[in-house]
Amino acid sequence: MRRRLLLSTLAVAVVAILLLGVPLAYAAHKLVHEEARRSLEREASTILGGVGYSLQTGRPLYGAVIAREYPGRHIFITLPDGRTVAAGPDPGAERALTAATSAGGVRVRVSRPASQVRDAELRLLLLIGSLALLGVAVTVGLAMVQARKLTLPLIDLAETADRLGTGNARPRRRRYGIPEVDRVAEVLDRSAVRIADLLASSREFAADASHQLRTPLTALSMRLDEMIEAADYPDVVREEGAAAVAQTERLVAVVEQLLARARHDRTGGAVPAPIDDIIAQQVEEWRPIFRRAGRDVRIIGEQGLVGMTNPEGLSQIVATLLDNSLMHGAGTVTIHTKPGGSSVVVEVGDEGDGIPPDLEPRIFERSVSGGRGTGLGLYLARSLAVVDGGRLELIQARPAVFGVFLRQTAQARLAAERVVIGPA
Repeated sequence: MRRRLLLSTLAVAVVAILLLGVPLAYAAHKLVHEEARRSLEREASTILGGVGYSLQTGRPLYGAVIAREYPGRHIFITLPDGRTVAAGPDPGAERALTAATSAGGVRVRVSRPASQVRDAELRLLLLIGSLALLGVAVTVGLAMVQARKLTLPLIDLAETADRLGTGNARPRRRRYGIPEVDRVAEVLDRSAVRIADLLASSREFAADASHQLRTPLTALSMRLDEMIEAADYPDVVREEGAAAVAQTERLVAVVEQLLARARHDRTGGAVPAPIDDIIAQQVEEWRPIFRRAGRDVRIIGEQGLVGMTNPEGLSQIVATLLDNSLMHGAGTVTIHTKPGGSSVVVEVGDEGDGIPPDLEPRIFERSVSGGRGTGLGLYLARSLAVVDGGRLELIQARPAVFGVFLRQTAQARLAAERVVIGPA
């Protein structure tokens, strides 16, 4: 790029000199010759005045005096009585520039060698040429400085982008004084921060999920298999055990999927999913536990909603919110489904005291818990929501109400736009 910029600048400078050089040379030629002619006319007028003064006073006119006062000129004076006076070098066969004037019968002709005019013209052209070359040199120098100023930031930005591709997501925060290039640098720095956050979240989530879920689920699955095989009267036990095994296997599949997604940094795996079925399945599993604690779970709101989510991921989010309410809340848990402006909202709240004010700003941070929990549930639930393009927010602190915002499907968005726009 630098070489192309220098060559293009040099080509523009040469073309400009060629386009301007001919008019400037012609103008210099006319200027030198016109000035030489005017100079000879002034000299002839001066000599004519001196000759007239000598004729009036009767003083003799000496050619040597005239030649000394006008060196390099050939002066030819014709007096009224026909006499002539010649002074200065005779140009001979050399081409000369001549100016003549006359008055009162006196004629004065002054000649100057054309070589002197050409020398003056050449000196002027050399001056113009020197200035043109100086202009080219200055232009090339400025082009080199500008090319270096442009190419070095671009090379640096290319290295930054290559580092991001290799996984080195540390922002460099370099600025170059060029608004357009600085804007690209800012975008790369923001991308580096986002990539670093995603990588850190993926690694932390993989470690948390593996440590917190894989081992107990595997042990639970083994114990349930043993319980089923060892039952003397297996009718009820086998039925309940098979359901528990199925639930455990589903949770293991969710963990495996989340771990694979975290390792490969994949996002955007959401699909259109019926919200009612997912919530009903979770309520069916959690309602017996709440009833043993003297509490209940109810579902209200609009039915038949479809959101963009991973069914296993949304199941985990709802399960986390129900478990959080069971441990830290009180009263009836209400799951409210409703459509938003551009999303499907699932709100989960209870009738307890809610979240303490000092804990409210940090409720989704790692290892932050208001009781005997590990402080990972809400953090992991929000990570699951973000992976599928949604979000988990605290809508109300006291009593606690959490909201899961899911993207609407294309059909739902189109229907909403038709309602807003009205009939065609």
